[in-house]
Amino acid sequence: MNEQKNLILAVALVVAILFGFNYFYERPKALEYQQKVELAQAQGKNAASSGNGTAAPTSKVVTQLDRGEAIKVSKRISINTPKLKGSVNLQGGMIDDLQLLDYKETPDSASKHVTLLSPLQTKEGYLGAFGWRHVKADNNANQALPWLDDVWQSSGKELSVNNPLTLIYTNGSGLIFERTMAVDENYMFTITDKVINKTKESVSLAHHAQIERHDIPVSAQSGFILHEGPIGVMNGKLHEVDYEDLKIQAKPRETQFDDVSKSWIGFTDKYWLTALIPDPSKAVSCSFTGDHDKKIYHVSADGPVVELKPGEEKSSTVHFYAGAKVLPLLDAYEKSIGFDKFDLAVDFGWFYFLTKPLLYTLQFMHKWLGNFGLAILLLTIFVKVLFFPLANKSYRSMSRMRLLAPQMEALKKRYGDDKMKMNQAVMELYQKEKVNPMSGCLPMLIQAPVFFCLYKVLYVSLDMRHAPFYGWIHDLSAPDPTSFINLFGVLPFSAPAFLQIGAWPIIMGLTMFLQQKLNPQPTDKAQAMMFMVMPFFLTFVFASFPAGLVIYWAWSNVLGIIQQWLIMRLEAKRTLAKKVSFKK
Repeated sequence: MNEQKNLILAVALVVAILFGFNYFYERPKALEYQQKVELAQAQGKNAASSGNGTAAPTSKVVTQLDRGEAIKVSKRISINTPKLKGSVNLQGGMIDDLQLLDYKETPDSASKHVTLLSPLQTKEGYLGAFGWRHVKADNNANQALPWLDDVWQSSGKELSVNNPLTLIYTNGSGLIFERTMAVDENYMFTITDKVINKTKESVSLAHHAQIERHDIPVSAQSGFILHEGPIGVMNGKLHEVDYEDLKIQAKPRETQFDDVSKSWIGFTDKYWLTALIPDPSKAVSCSFTGDHDKKIYHVSADGPVVELKPGEEKSSTVHFYAGAKVLPLLDAYEKSIGFDKFDLAVDFGWFYFLTKPLLYTLQFMHKWLGNFGLAILLLTIFVKVLFFPLANKSYRSMSRMRLLAPQMEALKKRYGDDKMKMNQAVMELYQKEKVNPMSGCLPMLIQAPVFFCLYKVLYVSLDMRHAPFYGWIHDLSAPDPTSFINLFGVLPFSAPAFLQIGAWPIIMGLTMFLQQKLNPQPTDKAQAMMFMVMPFFLTFVFASFPAGLVIYWAWSNVLGIIQQWLIMRLEAKRTLAKKVSFKK
């Protein structure tokens, strides 16, 4: 009996931690960061970066401008593709203006497109920069190399699919730099940098590609549920670094990776990604750097040393991904370019081997049904069918234990506080009735990884973002917008944030309550109280979760209630038949 109690308590604790973590840790952390940002704005603090020398080049101190103003102050070449709109900044020859045409900021059709990249002069500067750097401090120090302040020349007027853009820069000392930018119909840029040595001396250079990001999105989180921030795969291993770990003095995690191949490095948000993909056939160096105090972060990829003799020219190519984390697209790029594990940009979690197939299954169902909410319901049925035998075993065991409740209560009255005799009598009763209390819990534990994978899939899936369901749910990735305080929108006022508990979380809580009523009730009062409080607690927690997750959980509960009720009826009939047979 004690073992059963401890196991149930452990399972309840795991569930509470799993779903309470987001509400009581991740969301307060995001709110705390937002308050810090607002305080910094009030005090007029501007993010900036600095650096020079022969190490990786960095940007200079800038003045924050409105995004539209920042775009106007520099000469640009437009970017126009079916999925992207933006511009190449000729000052620096960089990509610092990009919008995603397939995605909007809100579900409203009049909403603005999602902005991914912005100029350095803005508060949330975010860009991809490319160039060369010296590899020796005393080698050709007089040769200036173009970086973010240098203006390139272009004869083209637009960068689009099948219409690459070529930029030229001459340093005035005999080096000519040529940059060719190409973009496909999705989110992949191909940057080829060529340098021509017209001097009378040899020059040693290394190609340098860098993504620079200022500030942190308020929604960013790193932890148990989802990682957002610097990310990369080096030598086949995934590396995730928190923003706060990138400090000038302290480096708690490894941030420099030399002689790696088939790698990529970048920044990941929940739905969006920027990534540098060096030539997979060459050994490169990748690094995470930054100044967390100033909210400036870099990821970079440096190619091997290139030795240019007088009259020689050399080139280096790097791919730059800037767009949405569309899983089939990531897999396709990984295969066509030949680098490692690009799909890990989607945070599949610990159970990758289960989570990715589930996501593909959900996408297939979505394509077939035409509604992501219906796909969630069908996927839930699919999982229930998959675990039907295990669930049956669990529900059958719980049903038998429920039928033993009167005898358990009688034993409790007979032995009172003598727990040793009570436990001994209970075990004898179990043996007599051929009931194994552990059989009701073990199938639930076996299913736990799959349920967590489903939770993960629904939480990170880009498909669910702004996907409508029926009724009042217009965005399955956002919390239920209704609240019981204003009678779900009937009364003309908004509910306080902490009381924003919508209809679907309440439905989920009710189904959980009903399911608990079907289970054998604990004889221990403290344990019974915990079980009674759990549905109300999880209703409060789930109120801030995406509606798609809540719908999944509520529907899963409904299917479980139906299955458990049917099994209870069968077990009751079977027990009655045994009694009748025994009397005869």
